[in-house]
Amino acid sequence: MSERRDAGQPAGQQQTGRTAAYDSAFLRACRREPVPHTPVWFMRQAGRSLPEYRKVREGIPMLESCMRPELVTEITLQPVRRHNVDAAIFFSDIVVPLKAVGIDLDIKPGVGPVVAEPIRTRADLDRLRPLEASDVSYVTEAVGMLTAELGATPLIGFAGAPFTLASYLIEGGPSRTYENTKAMMYGDPELWADLVDRLAGITSAFLDVQIRAGASAVQLFDSWAGALAPSEYRRYVMPASAKVFDAVAHHGVPRIHFGVGTGELLGLMGEAGADVVGVDWRVPMDEAARRVGPGKALQGNLDPAVLFAGHEAVELKAREVLDAASGLEGHVFNLGHGVLPNTNPDALTRLVEYVHGQTAR
Repeated sequence: MSERRDAGQPAGQQQTGRTAAYDSAFLRACRREPVPHTPVWFMRQAGRSLPEYRKVREGIPMLESCMRPELVTEITLQPVRRHNVDAAIFFSDIVVPLKAVGIDLDIKPGVGPVVAEPIRTRADLDRLRPLEASDVSYVTEAVGMLTAELGATPLIGFAGAPFTLASYLIEGGPSRTYENTKAMMYGDPELWADLVDRLAGITSAFLDVQIRAGASAVQLFDSWAGALAPSEYRRYVMPASAKVFDAVAHHGVPRIHFGVGTGELLGLMGEAGADVVGVDWRVPMDEAARRVGPGKALQGNLDPAVLFAGHEAVELKAREVLDAASGLEGHVFNLGHGVLPNTNPDALTRLVEYVHGQTAR
């Protein structure tokens, strides 16, 4: 992919000093500027739906794969090569920085992150030390390798939001009820505030490492924020998320905020400091724009399950998304959640072609 670089310029740079990706359709859309076409990328685009991903990951545990720069580079590039998406997203996992600061956890196939000793008391906070760049030197190395290969294609860095990380740490793994998380939130609000504040520092440092190494944008995943009412989000979650966005604002890269089941929280998620608000498939894009308000780009929001319905159905539903987003200041086409593991990769490739063709200006 090195042919995308500007001739005679260092990898990732133009004569202006801006990154080669600066004028890409993706970054222009994030900045709410005119675009040559609606940009497309997919959450979990570098993952289990790709046979080439399964091949290179064979026999390598998830967390170990996140710590091998050559492997991270290859996996991140795979969907860009195959689908011609407008941005790459860094291959990692939201619990990587927790592992890096010494939390005993593992990602178990079919389950997800599992924490050996959940954090439930004030004494447990001592296990969450600040993240240093040297803790994740493999991230710096991988991002550098990627930006050299990607050239004018932007790389999106990412991290887990404090609430979602806290829920894993408190519950000890995935949860449907978040009973221990909410018990701390309601029952010991001071401990809760200290926990998410400490996680905000770790998350900010993890994003800072990626941006300094060359990421053109970052996305904060608050995967489980949909478990909260708006008043709970504003009081217990929004300050920590805002701290993360504030901490990386000086870099000047677009900041994206995404959660699942967060239709009632969209305005608050934008208010927390995002430049781009991700929308899941439950809320039409025009309604999402009304809830978020002016001054923000939106990202989304095709139902991932539609990709199993056949090409005509995919085009029909994609057209509905594009129509609903037609009046937006900035729109990045994406799914309303991650690519499902059994998705046919060809359906994603055709979807990119369709969106590009329908929106070419």
